[in-house]
Amino acid sequence: MKVEAVVEVRYTEDKAKVLKALENVFTPKRVEERESDSGMLLVASCEGAGCLEKLRSAIWRQGIQDAARSVLSKGVVGEDTVVFSVNKQAAYVGVVSFVTEPGESPLGPITFTVKTNNVRQFLDWLAPRTYRGRVYYEAPPPD
Repeated sequence: MKVEAVVEVRYTEDKAKVLKALENVFTPKRVEERESDSGMLLVASCEGAGCLEKLRSAIWRQGIQDAARSVLSKGVVGEDTVVFSVNKQAAYVGVVSFVTEPGESPLGPITFTVKTNNVRQFLDWLAPRTYRGRVYYEAPPPD
């Protein structure tokens, strides 16, 4: 599994705080800086399920597996890719809030692109189905 997270650092933002927001929900192996029209982009990447463990823990801690699964399912692109975004400001305080509409995150979201051999297993691992508030089936981490 390969994961890439892209977050915009606007001119009015502190890069260290944006990086903290990213690292509260993601454990990157590499972080690159790229120029953009409204500031800079931080492009973080890694391989393996371990880098999404913070995101998974936050989803479980908040008890939002069903909501997360719904958003993630809508982000499936093709047979091997899932794209989703989380609110940067919420991530800064360690909370996961999914962004589903453009403009919903005023300072821009953190956008994740996950490439995996088994999208279903990824969904079942990150945000498993629940029944009456209990996890129905929890899959092992994907490739």
